[in-house]
Amino acid sequence: MTELTFNTIEGGGVASVCGFKAGGIHAGFRDDPNRLDMALVEADELCPAAGVFTQNVFCAAPVIVSREHLDGCGFGLARAMVINSGIANAATGTVGLERARATAALVADVVGCAEEDVLVASTGVIGQQLDITPFKTGVPALHAELQKTGAADESGHRAARAIMTTDTVPKEYAVSYTSADPSFAGCTFTVGGMAKGSGMIMPNMATMISVLTTDAPVPANLLHEALTEAVNCSFNKVTVDGDTSTNDTCVAFASGKAAEGKDKAAFTKESVAFAEFKATLCEVTQHLARAMARDGEGATKLVTVVVRGAANDADADVAARTVANSPLVKTALYGHDANWGRIAGALGRSGAQFKQENVDIDIMGMPVLRAGLPVPFDEEEALRRFEASEIVLEADLGAGSAETTMWTCDFSHEYVSINGDYRS
Repeated sequence: MTELTFNTIEGGGVASVCGFKAGGIHAGFRDDPNRLDMALVEADELCPAAGVFTQNVFCAAPVIVSREHLDGCGFGLARAMVINSGIANAATGTVGLERARATAALVADVVGCAEEDVLVASTGVIGQQLDITPFKTGVPALHAELQKTGAADESGHRAARAIMTTDTVPKEYAVSYTSADPSFAGCTFTVGGMAKGSGMIMPNMATMISVLTTDAPVPANLLHEALTEAVNCSFNKVTVDGDTSTNDTCVAFASGKAAEGKDKAAFTKESVAFAEFKATLCEVTQHLARAMARDGEGATKLVTVVVRGAANDADADVAARTVANSPLVKTALYGHDANWGRIAGALGRSGAQFKQENVDIDIMGMPVLRAGLPVPFDEEEALRRFEASEIVLEADLGAGSAETTMWTCDFSHEYVSINGDYRS
């Protein structure tokens, strides 16, 4: 496959893709009337959909219902997805399940599809029952709004804002590309998405909430394969605090509209077109994942952790993840302290197999450890480099050829304040 050129869609997001509408509204899940708290994503017609979900045993009711609606295997067909913020509908028993299913039925009635064609997601406080009354007025009102002609991107922005909890900014991105596959000559495809998440972030599947859309003709089973790969190279490589949410949900929809009317068949597994799509989906999800880490609760820095020279992929991942999750590393970075000993300590306890005498460490491009021994460096220069908005930590374990990249953030006083007052 030749290298793809991605064209970033200015201000783009989940609604930038042909065949989809998205919007947000204040439905009443939150007390503040100025805060959007419900999002709706609608496909013009039933289309392939796929999802990956939390592996937390305390699994939220909407996750259970959405899994069921994706045929229990992570992919199928869907028409719409509704998301509320403020209440997680997790640890709510049979009542929570009934209300998640009632929500899907309500959306289905308004949109005009079967209940099982609606996916649901919630985010917010755990252990509180979800009041479905706001859906009864919010869904019809938002659906009616989406039928009006207007700026799709602005409507998409409202959807991205509606799913926020402790996020300080919405996370959105969209790109287009022109296929080099002869079977799809002349076709330009778009992938867009939105995500939320700034705390309780160490996904073991996806992110807290993410919705992705494309106008490429991707069958549901291949969409699930591509989504799983994209999640593994993006959302599964981001951590804020080492905690995995009860509600993690990442869903992708494929309208196929960009190839419609051009006698173009669906992508096949071994095609260039499918390889292009997978690369594009990774591009979008990595952008969103980095945005999540940058917006970590109380964060002042995006931190990129690169581990090279690991014996295998598992060792690379666990080494990078241990550094990224270390409170000592994260607080040192907040204090602009180039304390390489904390990085070395995290690597050493990670469980990755390596020899101390083979390890190199760099902080912001400055060598601080070579062959397991400290290297003198300019502390003043280190302080200057810490003024950058992104901090890069690199380690070479000298044990093999495997490598990975993970994104996190620093720990500030504000993180404690935000989470100490989360339910207030």
